[in-house]
Amino acid sequence: MRLANIANRLTLVTPKNEVVDLSQATGGRFSPSAQDCYERWDELLGLARPFEATPGKPLADIPLEDFGNPAPRPRQVFAIGLNYAAHAAEASLAVPEDLTVFTKFSSSLAGPYGTVTLPPGTVDWEVELVAVIGRGGANIPADKAWDHVAGITVGQDLSERTMQAAGPAPQYSLAKSFPGFGPAGPLLVTPDEFEDPDSVELGCSINGEQVQKGNTSDMVFPVSEIIARLSKVTQLFPGDLIFTGTPPGVGVGRTPQRFLADGDELVTYMLGVGEMRHRMQASS
Repeated sequence: MRLANIANRLTLVTPKNEVVDLSQATGGRFSPSAQDCYERWDELLGLARPFEATPGKPLADIPLEDFGNPAPRPRQVFAIGLNYAAHAAEASLAVPEDLTVFTKFSSSLAGPYGTVTLPPGTVDWEVELVAVIGRGGANIPADKAWDHVAGITVGQDLSERTMQAAGPAPQYSLAKSFPGFGPAGPLLVTPDEFEDPDSVELGCSINGEQVQKGNTSDMVFPVSEIIARLSKVTQLFPGDLIFTGTPPGVGVGRTPQRFLADGDELVTYMLGVGEMRHRMQASS
């Protein structure tokens, strides 16, 4: 099943690439809010699937600015660092033996299309698979973890590297939480839609030049292991977001280093999920 947050309303995307407003289709049984759906995820799955055969408005006719983040108001946003060995290598860091975890503040979340204002410093790109929790819990075993995932989407963990490296200790969370630094979308896709949800291609380009291309099968800690290890420490809640790490190709790891600049167009994709587009603009 594929879902979208369109005009702040929970929307089903049918196999014919038509959209159906689920609150309207179910006679108001569900809130139009996309975030609210995760609290009733199992019920939603049962009621929504029959509407995949319902005629709707063509997805291609939806204005891009109407698409929002599929989980715009999560209780928790987790992010995993150095989760691809090749990315750790380009950062001149060892592959971690356990999760490297930080958070992105929820105010950084944004939709899949629009502009991002660049703060002073050096802003880098990081394409990532983003998992959205559907069934919360604690001490979730790895072999059951995918059962707790509502779906996956593609995101960018945009990072201001100057702040990130400043101070006596790295400022990961602060440097990665400027407004617009957590875009995700355009679709949320349930795991059963993929031949193998642990092997999905993702990447991004700047002004038409591909700068990242990877596959989630190269993760050091796959989604199931991330969920198992996080939930041993803290309870996961429906609608929580997990940014799962980036493959190699980021700007800080290049020679010479490269960062996003005013006017750049950053295009981010994940096969089976879709494509995001963001234009960078200098701060006034």
